[in-house]
Amino acid sequence: MTARLNKGRGLCVVRDATQEHDVETAHGVLHVTMRGAAKGNRPTILTYHDIGLNHKSCFNSLFNYEDMQEVTQHFSVLHVDAPGQQENAPIFPTGYQYPTMDELAEMLPSVMTQLHIKSVIGIGVGAGAYILTKLALNEPSLVEGLVLINVDPCAKGWIDWAASKVTHTHTHTHTHKPDELTENKEIIQTYRLHISQDIPQDNLAMFYNSYSSRTELQMERPVSGLNENTATTVRCPTLLVVGDSSPAVDVVVECNSRMNPTKTTLLKMADCGGLPQVVQPGKLAEAFKYFVQGMGYMPTAGMTRLVRSRTHSASSVGSTDGVRSRSTTNEGANCAEPDNTAVHTIEMTA
Repeated sequence: MTARLNKGRGLCVVRDATQEHDVETAHGVLHVTMRGAAKGNRPTILTYHDIGLNHKSCFNSLFNYEDMQEVTQHFSVLHVDAPGQQENAPIFPTGYQYPTMDELAEMLPSVMTQLHIKSVIGIGVGAGAYILTKLALNEPSLVEGLVLINVDPCAKGWIDWAASKVTHTHTHTHTHKPDELTENKEIIQTYRLHISQDIPQDNLAMFYNSYSSRTELQMERPVSGLNENTATTVRCPTLLVVGDSSPAVDVVVECNSRMNPTKTTLLKMADCGGLPQVVQPGKLAEAFKYFVQGMGYMPTAGMTRLVRSRTHSASSVGSTDGVRSRSTTNEGANCAEPDNTAVHTIEMTA
């Protein structure tokens, strides 16, 4: 391991082909980890973790999985740790003002510029998925694709009441249902220990408070022949991922209903709850390969698992009897019921 000072980028720690940077931005310093070098004109995979995690605890299971090695041969990877959430992070001084969700998204273009990254494929979980969606809405030219796990487009709603326990009980239960807590005791215990021992609790509370103060993502579903060129929407291919037993199912479906149906796929993963990238890394790696193939990358990637795909269309544009027409279940969230013109769902089984 070697360490050197990079002008304009702070301390750079090099571990084999991995470089750690503390990058100065307008909203503070961001700790990032770069794996591999940029591959020609291909985008870099950029990851952003959820509350109570950092890039290692959130994504190591996925990126260390054998099937994912084929992906990292084709793409460099930039792991972002939210301020103060990285391993051995210093405790913020009294009076420190933690960045808002908007500001956390605004930090990323500066990081990309300083690290000479032209575009990214984002993989985000929970709060990280929200931040990457903000990035794609604000800077569409920088984001070629998005994989959003447990994304919630709404302001604080029912799913967040349990997340408040993070700051009091130091557990990470807001992405798990009771049966999942029973079935994955070892995983849950590992994460509880990580949250209580590896992340300064005051730092964690600041990140949580920033997320709980988020605003609703301003997105509208494009309708062909009406507003497809003017709608405020994510313009890049997007894969929405949620475990079939996750409490985030409703908010992810809500997000899907606001996205461009021609560019968005909803993936419900069987036998999986709130941490699909940890519990089912093989399935997610497979889905990611399909996703980047659809973007024109990795055309010869090997596929091994069974995937059932189906596409449904509503009877007409603007129909109130869309395939997934339902009432919103997010208490306290300003989530209007959108038109459901089409649904593209993939069900993945082992």
